[in-house]
Amino acid sequence: VQLQASGGGLVQPGGSLRLSCAASGRTFSRYAMGWFRQTPGKEREFVAGITWHGGRTYYADSLKGRFTISRDNAKNTVYLQMNSLKPEDTAVYYCAAEYYGLGQPDGKFDIWGQGTQVTVSS
Repeated sequence: VQLQASGGGLVQPGGSLRLSCAASGRTFSRYAMGWFRQTPGKEREFVAGITWHGGRTYYADSLKGRFTISRDNAKNTVYLQMNSLKPEDTAVYYCAAEYYGLGQPDGKFDIWGQGTQVTVSS
């Protein structure tokens, strides 16, 4: 499977964005999916994950209540809805896939998309 993230951009504090990650191939439903983010000089951090069947989701503690991950296996796409955005959410956001995984923070994500820039600024 190959991943293509999109939906990033410039948004004002308090605004919302929805990121999408489109997957190629017929086996998307076999992968748990995750979103990560990275800022210059910092390690990549886990944002959210979802099981291959979409029945369970995981979030970084600091983001619970503001971010929502979802997936549509019929469209081979995973989404990240981001609300009440803050300047500290500014980062490059990456989607990743974990074969038959759970999508947890310590999961074995071994397929990565190219990243999409999110900038939160007034």
